[in-house]
Amino acid sequence: MSTALKAIEADRHALLALCRTLDDADWATDSGCPGWTVQDVVSHMACSFWLAVDMSNLPDSAGLPAERAADVYVESRRSMTPAEVIADYESVSSRGLDMLAAVQDQEFDVPLGDVGTYPASILPTAYAFEHFVHIRYDLFAPGGPLPAGPLPPDESQLPPTLDWIEAALPQQNSTLLDRMDGAVEIRLGGVDERTLRVGGGEVVAHIASDSAAFVRWITQRGSWDALGVETHGDPSALDVVRRLTVF
Repeated sequence: MSTALKAIEADRHALLALCRTLDDADWATDSGCPGWTVQDVVSHMACSFWLAVDMSNLPDSAGLPAERAADVYVESRRSMTPAEVIADYESVSSRGLDMLAAVQDQEFDVPLGDVGTYPASILPTAYAFEHFVHIRYDLFAPGGPLPAGPLPPDESQLPPTLDWIEAALPQQNSTLLDRMDGAVEIRLGGVDERTLRVGGGEVVAHIASDSAAFVRWITQRGSWDALGVETHGDPSALDVVRRLTVF
C-alpha cells in the first residue's frame, strides 16, 4: 500500500472515531469552511469519494467550478441525519480506497475540470490532502470548532499532502504565476523538509516555512505573520505567492 493510501486509511479511521463522539450540537456547529457545518464537511468528504466511485449518486454539476459543485453536493445532502452521513462516508470511503489502490500505479491522465489534469497515480495524494486539511484545520481548533485533537501533522501523513500541493499548485494558479517576473524558492522545514520552486526564470525571492504551516497558508487557512513564515527578496513576487491557493 502506498504512503498516500496509508495516510487516507489512518485519517479515515480517526475521522470515523471522532464522528461517533459528536452530539447533535457538534454536528450543527459552523466548521472552518465558510458556510459549512461540521456535518457538511464530513458529507463533503463522502461526496469526494462518490465522485470516484459512482457520480450518479450526486446531483448534476456539469459546467460548475469544483468549489461551487462541492456546495451543490453538500446542499443536496443536508436532509441526512448525522448517523446517515457517518454510514455513507464509511461505506463509500471503503469502496473509494479500493478504487484508489487500483489506479495508484497507473499513468493515464484524469481531467478534473478547474482542479487540473493529473496522472491517475497522483489521485491518492489528492484524497490524502483533503483528509489532512479538513480534519486538522476545518474540524479541529484553531480553525475549526472542535477542541484540539490527537492528530498532529506527522511523517506518515504530511508527505502525500505536500505531494498533492506540488502537483496541483502550478495548474490551479497558472493565471497568478503568469504575472510573476522570476521564481520564488520555498524552503520547508519540520516534519517534511523539501524545497519547492514556483514561477520561472531566475530566483528573485525566498520563503522559509514549517512544512505543516505551509499547508495552512497555501490553502489560505493562515497568514504568514501568524505562522512564522520568513521571506526576503522581490516584494511583487512575494505578493503573488501570498495569494496562491491549492484545493
